[in-house]
Amino acid sequence: MNLIDIETWNRKEHYHFFSEMASPFLGVTANVKCTHACRVAKENNLSLFAYYWHKSMVAVNSIKEFKYRIIDDKVYELDTINAGTTIIRQDHTFAFIYVQYDADFNLFNERLQAEIAEVRNSTGLRLDKENDEVDLIRHTTIPWVSFTSILHPKHHDNKDSIPRISFGKIFELNGEKYLPVSVEAHHGLLDGYHIGNYFELFERLLCEDTYK
Repeated sequence: MNLIDIETWNRKEHYHFFSEMASPFLGVTANVKCTHACRVAKENNLSLFAYYWHKSMVAVNSIKEFKYRIIDDKVYELDTINAGTTIIRQDHTFAFIYVQYDADFNLFNERLQAEIAEVRNSTGLRLDKENDEVDLIRHTTIPWVSFTSILHPKHHDNKDSIPRISFGKIFELNGEKYLPVSVEAHHGLLDGYHIGNYFELFERLLCEDTYK
């Protein structure tokens, strides 16, 4: 974990300007091409959700601005960002899970499947893990709707620095498959340029042949 010297940081004014706002988050929603990823997941009998979620986490951990967090009024660049998301049960309630990130998909997926099994045998939100961490990205998936925007409930806390990434229902257009993706993040820590970098890298990773 690396402490950022705000006084010499090139984002000093940006950070102070947006941090004074009650709601400093900006949000961008875009469609990410995932035709190749769908084919790779199907051919290798993989969970498509696990596959594209892991690619998203690879992208997040490759962009330092997504690793900035505000802790005790100081800004740190964390070494690794882990994964939090919601998992639905058969009764249509959901729970939070927290999965340690690993660049190896198979290891990441093993941890994910273990968390899913725990959710299926539990009740409530399971706030004990995901809610207490800052070294994560909060995800959710809404596989029933190819959304064009999304609004999350949240406290108006200008010290909240954990980004939120949401995935929607995959749809087809002109022979290609697309995944709606929404990204929200603290504007004092990153800009639209960095969110654009995430989308570009995420889509590129989804076009790779390997998942190992």
